[in-house]
Amino acid sequence: MKTDSGLTTLHIILADDDIDDRLFFEKALKEIPIPNRLTIVNDGEQLMNYLIENVDHLPDVLFLDLSMPRKTGFECLTEIKESKILKDLPVIMISTSFPRDNKYEQNIIKMLYSIGAMDYIRKPGDYQTLKEAIHTSLIKVIEKNVV
Repeated sequence: MKTDSGLTTLHIILADDDIDDRLFFEKALKEIPIPNRLTIVNDGEQLMNYLIENVDHLPDVLFLDLSMPRKTGFECLTEIKESKILKDLPVIMISTSFPRDNKYEQNIIKMLYSIGAMDYIRKPGDYQTLKEAIHTSLIKVIEKNVV
């Protein structure tokens, strides 16, 4: 991730089943001043297959949607953090807001952190906020891996 000469290209994987969300994420990454390469998978099962098949070349960070078909973000996060091979992969959870109250959402977020999520992003309604949230999370990943 970081070399003596500076920042190298950050390999990012996005697991999200919503095509519009994937397009916004991809567009935001192109505008963030961090060199990156994006891989996109459409569901949790595809994600886990990708990670196992690429265990020698894991991404630097995973943005993982909570609500996906075939395997949820919760299930993927749990599998990743229980795996000796994958457990150190930084995982940033992303989700639309929960339909219940704020306390319910806070409890879900606490559970995600306790499982091993590095960060949580609620998918914002506007593009600029999404871009800033992704950028902030990537800075956290970079700082964690440089120190």
